[in-house]
Amino acid sequence: MVKPDAEAVDFEPEEDDLMEEDIGDGSPNAAHGAQIPRLKSAVTGGGAASAVRKTKGRGFRDENPAEEDRNARLNARFDSLDTEGGPGPERSIEGWIILVTGVHEEAQEDDLQNAFGEFGEIKNLHLNLDRRTGFVKGYALIEYENFEEAQKVIDELNGSELLTQIINVSWAFSKGPFRRRNMRRSPRGRRSRSPRRRF
Repeated sequence: MVKPDAEAVDFEPEEDDLMEEDIGDGSPNAAHGAQIPRLKSAVTGGGAASAVRKTKGRGFRDENPAEEDRNARLNARFDSLDTEGGPGPERSIEGWIILVTGVHEEAQEDDLQNAFGEFGEIKNLHLNLDRRTGFVKGYALIEYENFEEAQKVIDELNGSELLTQIINVSWAFSKGPFRRRNMRRSPRGRRSRSPRRRF
């Protein structure tokens, strides 16, 4: 319902009120100079006058010289750390490092020094502690100067007992593909078997 005493106002836009997209539609500004081109849609390609279809995104832009240079650098041949001889132990920068797993949580550096020092001079020994508990995390890294000493330790102490626990000794670094010893495992792996919940 329209109120009878309401007055209808006819609004005539002035030249300042016109927006850019209205220019060229027969508005008064069209006669003042060159016609400003209208914006085109990047997805649909704009009006019928444009035959080239433009799209947005990485996969659609033209290759420029900088992009070609980048592709050439990425496809170049890089130096490799691989050495001849196939899979096997790899020397670190300073020596031959072995990884000891299954270390007792209350083991001390002296215990490892006594057990592994019999086979040669230990250049470096890392026994990492858990910050929360203060106990050993369960592994140690031991570095030897000579390959023969490290190999002898692996041969003799792998599977032996240290502080009532069986330890595993192997190379910390190896070249070539990693092979698992026990490929036939249950889908659960080494997870503990907790009793089933009772509801």
